[in-house]
Formats: sequence, structure tokens, C-alpha cells
Amino acid sequence: MNKSIDEIEFTIFDTETTGIDPSTGDRIVEIAAVRLKGEERLATFQSLINCGRDISEAAFNVNKISQDMLKGAPTPNLVIPNFLDFIGSSCLCSYNAGFDLEFLNSELKILGKPALSGVAVVDILKIARRIIPGLERYALWFVADKLGIKAEQQHRALADVELTLGVFNKLKEVLKTKDILDFDKFLGLFSIDPLVLDNVNNQKIAQIQEAIDLRLKLKIKYLSGASAAVTEREVVPKEIKRENNRNYLVGYCCLRREERSFRIDSILRLEIINGD
Repeated sequence: MNKSIDEIEFTIFDTETTGIDPSTGDRIVEIAAVRLKGEERLATFQSLINCGRDISEAAFNVNKISQDMLKGAPTPNLVIPNFLDFIGSSCLCSYNAGFDLEFLNSELKILGKPALSGVAVVDILKIARRIIPGLERYALWFVADKLGIKAEQQHRALADVELTLGVFNKLKEVLKTKDILDFDKFLGLFSIDPLVLDNVNNQKIAQIQEAIDLRLKLKIKYLSGASAAVTEREVVPKEIKRENNRNYLVGYCCLRREERSFRIDSILRLEIINGD
């Protein structure tokens, strides 16, 4: 039986860095996280990191972390392994997760360790874009404000984790109203791991192709990209096409009574049904 998102441990994390590009030598100077399951907070992690690299003026203007603050801080070879232990087997989440994950993997590479693997990674920014489309902007503080969270973004790791956690919990409430409770379905929508996404989408593509071959209808549950509305439809599948690096089901929609294209990664559930 598939687990619901409330049965899964999540780790919400954030980093502060010396700059914006690890490929040019920028490093993590602070990392923080909260691990939770359902409504229960399980543990908190926070540490400054003395990485041995000067903080750029632009980064200091944002996070206000000075070189003096880092003098007595532990080094990456102590903090990063402890952080990985803290994550354990939980699902790792961040706001704009690709940024934080790139820095984390850069630190692991410097330590002579492999990139993070075997850990589910979800981007909370991706959830916000899919579930509340059409906002003027998607900065963390702006999304938080739109969701009724009145707190200033401080650009310090633990404070931003707390703000991100508030956004995550509000978005989970919206997901529940759309019946997006299954963790596998959740990963298929919001993971940033291409292997996870390919696996989920390939399973759907195989079912769609089977329906096309057998000339049978599909019953789908679909998350609209424009409105985030969830609808159930019967579709007579015609073809699978790829456009702008996305896969689409093209077919006759019995609900709208016209040919439509459906993003395969937005199909929450599908089943083959008799064509009669």
C-alpha cells in the first residue's frame, strides 16, 4: 500500500553561501534543517561553517554573515557528514532545491565523497508554481505572504527553514483539498530527480501506449497547469508527443468534446477502460 505524505519523514533545509556559483569556488557558510513527520517536528539542525573562503560583498549584503562570525565555526568535514546523518532516509526539501543541492554536492565533492544519491529530493518552489499558478513572482517571502504567513525573510538558514516550513505546511493543505495525498504521486509531481520523474512518466506512457494500441479509452485525473484545478476525464488517446522537453498525451477529451493535449507529468491517475 502506498504511503501518504503524512506518513513520510521530510527534512526541510536551507543554505547560506559565499556567493551564487559553486563552480567558481563559492562555498556553504551556514546550513540548517528541520525534520518532521506529519504535524510533528522531530529534530532541528543548524551550524555555521568555516569553509576557508571569503564571503562576497553581495552575499554579505543579503545574509549578514561576516568572516568574524565564522572564525570559531566547525569546518565542512565535520558539518556536512553530520548533516547527512541528520537527513537519514527522509525526503529532502528546499525552496529552489536545485540551488541548495548543487552546493551540497559541491561540498561532498571537495570532501572526496560521492554526490547525494538514494534520497528523494523535492522542490517546494516547484510545488508553489504548480499549485498556486499565476503569481506575479515566486520569491519565498512573496509566496509566504500570499499564503497568509506574515513573516519577513531574514536570509539566515534556520529562519528561512522556518519560513519554508510554514509555506510547505500551507501547500500541503492545498494538496489535500486536491486529493494529492499519495507520496509516490507527490514525488512524480514535485521531485527534481530526473530518474524519478522519468520512471513515473514512463509508467504512464506505457499505459497510454497500451490504450492506443488496443483502441481503448483512458480515464484520467488531471491537474491543470493554468488553474491548478483537478478534474476527472475520459480521453480517447490518439498519440504521445514530446514538445519543449515535456511529454503530452494527445486525444479526444469527452468532457470538453474536442481534441486536447495533456501534460503527462500532470496526470495524477490513469486507467484503461472499455471504449463502449
